[in-house]
Amino acid sequence: MPRKAPPSFASETRLLIDLGARLRLARLRRRLTTTTVAERCNLSRPTLAKVERGDPSVTLGSYVRVLSVYGIQGDLVAVGADDTLGRRLQDLALPALRKGRR
Repeated sequence: MPRKAPPSFASETRLLIDLGARLRLARLRRRLTTTTVAERCNLSRPTLAKVERGDPSVTLGSYVRVLSVYGIQGDLVAVGADDTLGRRLQDLALPALRKGRR
């Protein structure tokens, strides 16, 4: 029996649907069939269809494989690379510097 995806927020659902649509467009631009992409990714065609629909039950690894087949896996490097909020929170937790004697 397939696993049921946990409920997600509307914004998360929209992000996944948009990602799936962009992946489908990338496939169509390259003039690849779903069968060809599924074979190259070592995925089933129904799983590839779920990826292109932005189904949250699909593993992140499946999305990465599809990105790799299209040659756009480098875009993942940018995810979280500039974590300004995280840096601010980290800086707030740093102990204050003490002034030493001179």
